[in-house]
Amino acid sequence: VFSKIFSHEALESYLPKIQLVIKDTLRAWSSNPESINVYHETQKLTFRMAIRVLLGFRIPDEELGRLFEVYQQFVENVFSLPMDLPFSGYRRGIRARETLQKGLEKAIQEKLQNTQGKDYADALDILIESGKEHGKELTMQELKDGTLELIFAAYATTASASTSLIMQLLKHPRVLEKLREELRSKGILHNGCICEGSLRLDNINGLYYLDCVIKEVLRLFTPISGGYRTVLQTFELDGFQIPKGWSVMYSIRDTHDTAPVFKDVDVFDPDRFGQGRSEDKDGRFHYLPFGGGVRTCLGKHLAKLFLKALAIELASTSRFELATRTFPKITLVPVVHPVDGLKVKFFGLDSNQNEILTGTDAMLGATV
Repeated sequence: VFSKIFSHEALESYLPKIQLVIKDTLRAWSSNPESINVYHETQKLTFRMAIRVLLGFRIPDEELGRLFEVYQQFVENVFSLPMDLPFSGYRRGIRARETLQKGLEKAIQEKLQNTQGKDYADALDILIESGKEHGKELTMQELKDGTLELIFAAYATTASASTSLIMQLLKHPRVLEKLREELRSKGILHNGCICEGSLRLDNINGLYYLDCVIKEVLRLFTPISGGYRTVLQTFELDGFQIPKGWSVMYSIRDTHDTAPVFKDVDVFDPDRFGQGRSEDKDGRFHYLPFGGGVRTCLGKHLAKLFLKALAIELASTSRFELATRTFPKITLVPVVHPVDGLKVKFFGLDSNQNEILTGTDAMLGATV
């Protein structure tokens, strides 16, 4: 099922909807006279993308905002100790999940009743049809569980990577300009506008420098630290025997930090993935931001497509500045993100790349 949900054809159909959600979001950020908390806002963005694009729910913005707050409460408490006591994080998480599932059930019922005007098959459509193909009508509980899983998969890690992307474009204006040059050379960006019809999946996949930038963001700021696996066969590692049946954790972050193929591991350098160096090509498991093996992240192609679409919009239609004197420190828990969320002021641009004034101009810090 998931291979269909994240297939090339499915991603092609999601792309225009993803672009629309990103455009609307950047327009809202640019119209805000104050700085925004990028991490919090990208969480809203990825949640909205999951609801509108992956699930095809037509939830009004106000209701969507309430659902997002409930979802945040659920995620914040999902890893709480299982102590079912009043006012405990576990109890708050359970209540949030119940409220969330009621909202999702309402959205699913409305979707099943209203099939008019759909111009593409979203992930939930594919999930439902797959059940029918296998002679099994999915129950409402199964649909709610599948819906929640899709939201969870698209949410926290993508918001983390989106925030890291924006921070690195702020820190490295030459990278941003090189992105713009590539967009111009490929006929995607012209006179400050994205050319109509130019952003197709094949065109985006042909943007080699953009791919290097996204790869480097995910290498240096992998959203999650590692993953768990079960040992299928007893083996020895550095003189220690690891028995069959044990659970082991592998570290993505430590692998990226110590892999000998990467030179100057602490430096943000997209060119390390360029054709001249190709530092990710040596060995199978030196670069694994989405995990490795048969249990690699199924949504990795959607995540990369979302990050590329966001980078293209940022390079094409926005000017943005750090709103603090220095860049914030990074925390790794529960996913990689700046401790203050990253405060940034966004400005809209007209078709000639001129700033559209939306409020106060006196902002501190680096300018892109």
